[in-house]
Amino acid sequence: MKPLSFVLNDTTLRDGEQTAGVAFTDMEKLAIASALDEAGVPEMEVGIPAMGAQEVDLIRAIVASVKRARTMVWARMARPDLEAALRCGAHIVHMSVAVSDQQIHAKLRRDRAWVLATIAEFVDRARDAGATVSVGFEDASRANPAFLCHAARVAQAHGAIRVRYADTLGVLDPFGTCERIAQLRAETDLEIEIHAHDDLGLATANTLAALRAGATHASTTVNGLGERAGNAALEEVAMAARHIHGVDCGVDTTRLPLLSQLVAQAANRPVAAGKSIVGAAVFRHESGIHVDGLLKDRGNYEAFAPEELGRTHELVLGKHSGSHGVRAACARLGLVLGEGQAEQLLSDIRHLAVTRKQPLTDADLRNLVLNTATRQSLAA
Repeated sequence: MKPLSFVLNDTTLRDGEQTAGVAFTDMEKLAIASALDEAGVPEMEVGIPAMGAQEVDLIRAIVASVKRARTMVWARMARPDLEAALRCGAHIVHMSVAVSDQQIHAKLRRDRAWVLATIAEFVDRARDAGATVSVGFEDASRANPAFLCHAARVAQAHGAIRVRYADTLGVLDPFGTCERIAQLRAETDLEIEIHAHDDLGLATANTLAALRAGATHASTTVNGLGERAGNAALEEVAMAARHIHGVDCGVDTTRLPLLSQLVAQAANRPVAAGKSIVGAAVFRHESGIHVDGLLKDRGNYEAFAPEELGRTHELVLGKHSGSHGVRAACARLGLVLGEGQAEQLLSDIRHLAVTRKQPLTDADLRNLVLNTATRQSLAA
């Protein structure tokens, strides 16, 4: 079942900044918000007002600067948090409460009845103040399913528009996610936002599973930033939704690489070369079999066109190159190979690649072509 709607709610400026050791400056947060907005991300969670007056002022500046996206602020279900959130002017006030027995008892030192009463009280307070309210279910993936559904019904009865299902510790798999979200979907017609963490490397898969089961919104972060192993990555969810489920999230995907670089620099967290979608090497091909296939038809080894991301594929020379790749690289540089030269050149390329442990540059290839031609001439 495809979701009726699929809205990305990027939380790079909230949960992303909660990554241990990450701290954005005010200017960086404004720049990231602007880049998200220009990329067409429809919602963004922009901060935690309860951090203080300076944070409230910054959030107000972000809210004023955003032209298209809806903005959300995060709060606990406590009076000071709500009061601070109401001062920010964001479109949505999101209030979070623990719903697993583990956290209700061991963290809050409360019981389920207190959680239900608190949801009712604070949704009422926020609604009476004129806010649009989203309710966050922290640790939902470890909560009793029947109690979770009960909590959602209470939230809806008091006027919330959305509940956020948080897999706070990243313990779900896609099968369990689909089952749990489908059960919640059957009990409420509220918007359901999936907030997946990546502790087991399943955040994006779980997000897609939730959407398939009826979730309408998805929390993401650029580059998968977030607590511990991070959250579902914006770039992964947007591209996977398009190519697996045929769902357009409204994001200009050609902006994703620059957005990734902006956040990586601000977070001081370099992106791995092999990072899906935005990594420097994900459209780089070396293997002889793959290069041969790409030269014949790009569809042989491209699941989607790199041009969707404003990128191009790159054929590089290294240990696993084959003769087709060598000839194509030489032709691109206008280098003419003599009889038998390609085979000798391939041997030299492999030796140099193993020695350097990196692809060859155009200058390397020119030098090797010259050297092999010279050796062949002397041998003759």
